[in-house]
Amino acid sequence: MAAYVRRPVIIDTDPGTDDAIAILFALGSAEQLDVRALTAVAGNVSLELAQRNARVVRDWADRTDLPVYAGCARPLKCDLLTAEDVHGVSGMDGISIPEPKAGLAEGHAVDFLTGSLRSCPPASLTLCGLGPLTNLATALMRAPDIKRGIAEIVLMGGAYFNGGNVTPSAEFNTFVDPHAADLVFRSGLPLTILPLDVTHKALATPERIACLEKTGNHAGALVAQILTNLNSDQMHLGLPGIPLHDPCVIAYLLDPSHFIGRYVNVVVETRGEYTLGATVVDWHGNTGRAPNARWITEINCELFFAHLAQALSRLP
Repeated sequence: MAAYVRRPVIIDTDPGTDDAIAILFALGSAEQLDVRALTAVAGNVSLELAQRNARVVRDWADRTDLPVYAGCARPLKCDLLTAEDVHGVSGMDGISIPEPKAGLAEGHAVDFLTGSLRSCPPASLTLCGLGPLTNLATALMRAPDIKRGIAEIVLMGGAYFNGGNVTPSAEFNTFVDPHAADLVFRSGLPLTILPLDVTHKALATPERIACLEKTGNHAGALVAQILTNLNSDQMHLGLPGIPLHDPCVIAYLLDPSHFIGRYVNVVVETRGEYTLGATVVDWHGNTGRAPNARWITEINCELFFAHLAQALSRLP
């Protein structure tokens, strides 16, 4: 019987509270995911805070060996919009954030992505997009040949049935850098999108938070504390729990069978006065445009939280 091969992944992230939980989820799933690096991008917070927070989360998992690269400090064409109203001024308000134990890896995140994808076997690296897609789009613009190394891009972003969370029509990640999202969506690469349509169903209720806390270790307690303190979509949407947006990406990588979606054509609005950053999903095939992404709409929440708790229990 052939040996099981762990999936090599690079996580592009802007921590942010739910990013932090997603990173811990991935690092606690080391039997299945070979996380090669974290690449930081400006989004939920500035690049300076995003790269610092990524290094702190790495420390929580006792993974100071994992390289963290700082990437793009602003979107391709727009001014940077951050989300302190949700994540706090630090990006992870409400918990103690120590100084990182180790520094940044040398070099720019875009250069790391380019070098990694040029040197890896064809279609072997999965890119996980947890924030605005500025780093990924910049790498694709500078070095189109790196497409050969990409197995799949799995990202959290967009909204269609659910409506937006930063404007009536746009989700935060695609709104912050719509031009980067547009470039990635038009790249022709294998693409799976976990939008608000599904992440608003992955709700951390008080009962589920209590279960995460019962893992009995530091990581579980931290995640429970983050969720308890989080000022999120729950507040103004009247949801019965806190949506775990970015961790859905990790759950999908671990077991896609727990999700339901449809292959459709998705484009990003880059010029609309009221619809900038909106993801236009051709759900019924009205345009005749070829499908370019798998758009996820359903999740098995019980299995999702079971996998999350199990992964956290493996961490310090």
